[in-house]
Amino acid sequence: MALTNERKQELVQEFKTHENDTGSPEVQIAILTEQITTLNQHLRDHKKDHHSRRGLLKMVGKRRNLLTFLRKKDVTRYRSLIKQLGLRR
Repeated sequence: MALTNERKQELVQEFKTHENDTGSPEVQIAILTEQITTLNQHLRDHKKDHHSRRGLLKMVGKRRNLLTFLRKKDVTRYRSLIKQLGLRR
């Protein structure tokens, strides 16, 4: 259920904005999106796991705040990230 280090490094390499980037909003949103999708699958199987559901809601809120920050800071980066991740159909 947890995100492996290898997968996290792949996401950092794919979404980084400069060479030593690990904490830009793009990277954080990509990692949160990956965690949200895996936790969503877990909750489909375990419908009564309310503790994990709370964690999912916290992650969704954090991702929403980061997306709002990125949209206010740079709209083009926001739109390209949304397109890459497949959010906002």
